[in-house]
Amino acid sequence: MGVTMSQHISPTAIIGKDTTVGLNTVVGDGVIIGDNCRIGHNVVIHAGVKIGSRVRIDDNTVIGKQPMKATISVMTNDREFPPSVIGDDCIIGSSVVIYAGSQLAPKVLVADLSTIREDVTIGEGTIVGRGVAIENHCTVGAYCKIETNVYLTAHSTVEDRCFIAPCVATSNDNYVGRTRERFKHFKGVTLKKGGRIGTNATILPGKVIGEDALIGAGAVVTNDVPPRKIFVGNPAKELRDVPAEQLLENQ
Repeated sequence: MGVTMSQHISPTAIIGKDTTVGLNTVVGDGVIIGDNCRIGHNVVIHAGVKIGSRVRIDDNTVIGKQPMKATISVMTNDREFPPSVIGDDCIIGSSVVIYAGSQLAPKVLVADLSTIREDVTIGEGTIVGRGVAIENHCTVGAYCKIETNVYLTAHSTVEDRCFIAPCVATSNDNYVGRTRERFKHFKGVTLKKGGRIGTNATILPGKVIGEDALIGAGAVVTNDVPPRKIFVGNPAKELRDVPAEQLLENQ
């Protein structure tokens, strides 16, 4: 592999066979990149990051960034997070930021302009759409679809084969930034296996959406949702059962 003067590749980095690295790209100490990868222009890969084989990383993306901490932050601590891990066959778009301490399983796609914070795991085959923000301490399962401009709040869990439509918003603070009582009650949302959330819905802190449940577009979920039920409206109320032909077991 040829290295130009406009790259900075650490002498301790290991770069696999037939991997290409674009102009103005920085590869830090101890980075491992597998075979047949394509790294774009102006990419920054921080020290210790591990990238599998056949991975594509597009222009202006940052992998392995340590988090910043505001002086008044209650959600971010000062500890150093371990390097990011990117599995085989992942595709990462342009201007994506993937923080240290995050792990992507094989075949994950992260579209342009998305952010994946520290202590996040994403399961195999999941699609993270354009402009998505996944905050810290989240777990996302396998074969999920998280569509454009979704905001997944910190300390949330999304199980396997879930669907989250564009512009869905979630929250973890029922006190909306007021009183010290809120520090005891931060809690993200839980979307159980096969759960689906429609466009522009809002899920309030700590709410659990059951397996194969469906939240209608624009709904505001203020209570837990039982499995296999459709909830709609503001506040969201039960409409009916999810049709049998839409259940995961029948796909």
